[in-house]
Amino acid sequence: MLSSTPRTRHRRIKENGRTDPADLRAVLAAGLVAHLGVVIDGHPMVIPTVFGHDDERIFLHGSVASRSLLGAGEVCVTVTVLDGLVLARSVFEHGVNYRSAMIYGVPQAVTDPDDLLYGLRLLSEHAAPGQWDYARRPSKKELAATRLLALPLTEASVKISDGFPEDGDGPDAALGLWAGRLPVVATWGTPVPDPLLPAGIEPPPHIAGRAGETLG
Repeated sequence: MLSSTPRTRHRRIKENGRTDPADLRAVLAAGLVAHLGVVIDGHPMVIPTVFGHDDERIFLHGSVASRSLLGAGEVCVTVTVLDGLVLARSVFEHGVNYRSAMIYGVPQAVTDPDDLLYGLRLLSEHAAPGQWDYARRPSKKELAATRLLALPLTEASVKISDGFPEDGDGPDAALGLWAGRLPVVATWGTPVPDPLLPAGIEPPPHIAGRAGETLG
């Protein structure tokens, strides 16, 4: 089971809470953007960033000059997947269906060369599977300019909402208004070549094959 701490305990809408680590991994697998919440010079800051993960850690990367990655201390990393709108008979009962994960802790800088490449590979493959083996690997100079943080998945909270409006058996049901769910379905588009790309270079199969593929 996922940890139960004062920060991860489900208090509101407990029925949406999940405690199985598999649910956490599923949310991370479906999401593409994480939001890193930190406090810099006494002020809160939330930074959107790509990420990678395995069963034990989530990896975040950026420039060595990034203030958000320098001695961040305690952080909160949030990954959210929007699955649709919940449209009720009254505005008060409107909502969204979603999958979300919040991960707390103190991230550690990844300095071991092998672990650094491992984390960067996970990050690259999470966004574009197959690209790590297709594109040029990072040079020593590029690695020196890159900071990679690893945050353990030991303190995390997961919530999933996939329901319908809750006013179907109340007074508003007599209004005769439509109510239900409006799903969000995101798909990858057709690859668009770089304008400077020489003629005759086609997208590799692992990129071309994603056109029309559903995200998450």
